[in-house]
Amino acid sequence: MKKAALIIIGVLVAAGGFLAWRAWKKIYGGDTAFLQAEQVLLVPRGADLEQVMDSLKAHAIVKDLGMFRWVAERKKYPARIRPGRYVVPRGMSINDLVNKLRSGEQDPVRITFSNVKNLPQLAGRIARNIEADSMEVLKAIMDPATVQRLGFNQATIISLFLPDTYEVWWTVSPEDLIDRLAQEYKRFWNADRQAKARALGLSQSEVSTLASIVQAETGKAADAPMIASVYLNRLRIGMPLQADPTLKYALGLDSLNRILNADKQVQSAYNTYAHAGLPPGPINLPEPRYIDAVLSPAKSDYLYFCAREDLSGYSNFSTTYQQHTVNARRYQQALNKRGIYR
Repeated sequence: MKKAALIIIGVLVAAGGFLAWRAWKKIYGGDTAFLQAEQVLLVPRGADLEQVMDSLKAHAIVKDLGMFRWVAERKKYPARIRPGRYVVPRGMSINDLVNKLRSGEQDPVRITFSNVKNLPQLAGRIARNIEADSMEVLKAIMDPATVQRLGFNQATIISLFLPDTYEVWWTVSPEDLIDRLAQEYKRFWNADRQAKARALGLSQSEVSTLASIVQAETGKAADAPMIASVYLNRLRIGMPLQADPTLKYALGLDSLNRILNADKQVQSAYNTYAHAGLPPGPINLPEPRYIDAVLSPAKSDYLYFCAREDLSGYSNFSTTYQQHTVNARRYQQALNKRGIYR
């Protein structure tokens, strides 16, 4: 009987040890259920434990949700749920995951925006990577008090946002994000760039406006300083810019390949055929390299330019209207030959 009792006790101890080892392994060993290197868990504001567990289940992040709940409750995580974007590496233990979530150690996101045409498009690009939706972002950007506080108006506020990649928290509020980007804007507009703008007789917003036109004119950065010089030469003598991209902006038809004479009759402050000087604000979000092209333009006497007839994206430049007419005719014939009429 003693021998049997010892055997039973041994079995029970072994079983208990095995169960304890399994529990320890589930808590402290790797318990992720996915095969890729990492998985992302988003915890929105106001989420409770059930919502967190629903997300864990939906993305197959942990194998044993029951054990996750058990550990989370004992670590009092339900009372300390913090919103954020959390990157969970493959092989992470439940214990480490609960600790990460409870401490709010969220991982940053990267926001990248370029080739942006307008504020709604910008808001959409930003909202892809943060908790706030595009309408919240757009409302914050266009808030009159914010626009005025930052020294812009409704037409120029878009120039605050410099195309680049920024690291932020997923939970960042649109207002805090705007302030962060305003700091980046101030950093970009250092003393050297400000001095160059003053030498040109332009404000920072006017530089951005002209840069947006230069950017719309060419995808060839090498041509940008020369195109900038053409427009600056026109501004100096009071000659209308006659920039086709501003007509496309006014017409809301950015996809046009050719501008017709009828297009030049559009009633808009952005019609630079009808109105001398710069339009009210940028027609897109200019990249820093195009801003610098305006600030450091090529030295020239050119007053005209036209896309090359080889459709390479580069431009032909001229000082006289007569030569410009020849260049323009060659380009139009090249479009005709390819059946491009609009």
